Amino acid sequence: MKRSLLGKLFPHPRWAVISVPYLWLLVFFAVPFLIVLKISFSRLAIAMPPYTPVMEYVDNALTMKLNLSNYVALFTDSQYVQAYLSSIKIAAISTFFALLVGYPIAYAIARLPPASRNIAMMLVVLPSWTSFLIRVYAWIGILKSSGPVGRLLEKLGIIDLLAWLGLIDGRQILYTPLAAYVGIVYCYLPFMVLPLYTNLVKHDNRLLEAAYDLGAKPWKAFFAITLPLSRAGIIAGCMLVMIPAVGEFVIPELLGGPDTLMIGRVLWGEFFNNRDWPAASAVAIVMLILLLIPILIFNRVQQREIEGRLT
Repeated sequence: MKRSLLGKLFPHPRWAVISVPYLWLLVFFAVPFLIVLKISFSRLAIAMPPYTPVMEYVDNALTMKLNLSNYVALFTDSQYVQAYLSSIKIAAISTFFALLVGYPIAYAIARLPPASRNIAMMLVVLPSWTSFLIRVYAWIGILKSSGPVGRLLEKLGIIDLLAWLGLIDGRQILYTPLAAYVGIVYCYLPFMVLPLYTNLVKHDNRLLEAAYDLGAKPWKAFFAITLPLSRAGIIAGCMLVMIPAVGEFVIPELLGGPDTLMIGRVLWGEFFNNRDWPAASAVAIVMLILLLIPILIFNRVQQREIEGRLT
């Protein structure tokens, strides 16, 4: 009986293996998403939970009451608009600097002997084995005025230049947007290095040797061969950094200070301080949609590239 039931559910053993990740996505992504989506269409109520039901069964009829005011407020309230734009700006700038730092690291590791690559990659990933909160909190002691970075910049006179550029408040690096940039780049740097390394290590070095034989200089060969071939790794690394950075809460809260406005902090305030679960749910849904758009575009571009290679 059991074998016949399993045979009907999984006609091929492959389906039993494929169903595991789909079941995982259903339980831990689809179901929570539907719950948050339902709450986003409800109204704030002084009750527990603090929102009105979306569906009610009255007089033998099921009625649905959808409230769109939470979504309307996202596009009419300047606070939400500024938070979304500020989050995208901070995430984009942080991703750009993560790329500037991560690309040379990945390139250098890919050019190491095979026996040394695993050790170098382990050193890149090693900080990620520590708690995310502890790593961010450690930067408080590093970036404060009496910390090593603050004292070094003070001696070099760079602190005055940063203040003149408006990147810091007075002579304090901590609790400024610059500190948030530093924290995001540091914490998400492995997500930039890993896809870049995976791409760069597959390059055929004979292409560079051929370019050198034809008289090309190293920098010209890099921009003509290496950089175009690593485009997929660059896009993947930028997405892995920018997508989670848009909704970041811990880093701007601990390092950024009150002037660092990000949608993650707004979401936290609506949910825990104001206890406005419908508004917080609407913020989360819109943020998820904004993050899905670049993923869909990237997948579409990759699909076209694969189709072009096959044809």
